[in-house]
Amino acid sequence: MSYTRLDYSPLDVWVLPTGASRSVPNDAAGHSVLCQWLLACAVRLIVLEATGGYERGCASALSLSGCPVMVINPRQAREFARSMGQLAKTDRLDARLLAQLAQVLDRSPKRASLLHDAPDAARADLEARVARRRQLIEMRTAETHRLDTAAPGIRKSIQQIIKALDRQIEDIDHHIDTHLRTHHALARELLDSVKGVGPGTIATLIADLPELGHVPGRQLSALVGVAPLNCESGQRKGQRHVWGGRPQVRAALYMATLSAVRFNPVLKRFYGRLLARGKPKKLALIACMHKLLLILNAIMRTQQPWNPALHEA
Repeated sequence: MSYTRLDYSPLDVWVLPTGASRSVPNDAAGHSVLCQWLLACAVRLIVLEATGGYERGCASALSLSGCPVMVINPRQAREFARSMGQLAKTDRLDARLLAQLAQVLDRSPKRASLLHDAPDAARADLEARVARRRQLIEMRTAETHRLDTAAPGIRKSIQQIIKALDRQIEDIDHHIDTHLRTHHALARELLDSVKGVGPGTIATLIADLPELGHVPGRQLSALVGVAPLNCESGQRKGQRHVWGGRPQVRAALYMATLSAVRFNPVLKRFYGRLLARGKPKKLALIACMHKLLLILNAIMRTQQPWNPALHEA
């Protein structure tokens, strides 16, 4: 088993039970060396810590070479370290401790569902474009907020940046739409049949939620982070809250839900019933997000477009 600590610097690797370790560059040459070494070690599972995208090249190289790989959230890694009493943090310490986490995950009944699948070239390109669109929108939002309080002498500069960002967003939207029509025409058409689900949400779902239509609704809700989680102990029955998941997908789904509760008749009636029962608006919106996700999952699973009669219940 192996745990790989990824950062901007070289990759630190630790293998259990042998205790072998080494460091390799985080580039194509280093990935090749790492794949050959780990295949020779016959590791059962490789765990990589997500580091803002710097892990993608290594994860893809390992997956394509036939190594079983998991990419975990840094929060999970840190919580496991604390549970083991390790408060100090260095790359080598993380690598050694999280090799132990790999041993735990290797025995998990969810092992198969947690393994990393290297995206094909088309989906990898779509992921990159959707991520870039998200960055451009964030930059535009920041510039718009600066414009509100800017001194008269710099307002023109900010307005020029906003116009440039608008052109960039328009250009990348065109590329994303062309990509979807070329590589994901059926999925795009099916998702577009649901009133309230716009182009941005469709692109995010296809790029960042490839499990849509392929896993049960309960599991998908947990992946996105819209499944209410129990908070109970003994006689105490705490409130359930949504937590974790994929924030970029959840944000896109939230914006789609805001539109759907106004213009989609099924979601609008469902939202109205929840409010009539005294549910807070935020809770009702999250419940509608959950219902919309289940509807989209059913549409992708059955390959049947939106039919209000099927989703009214």
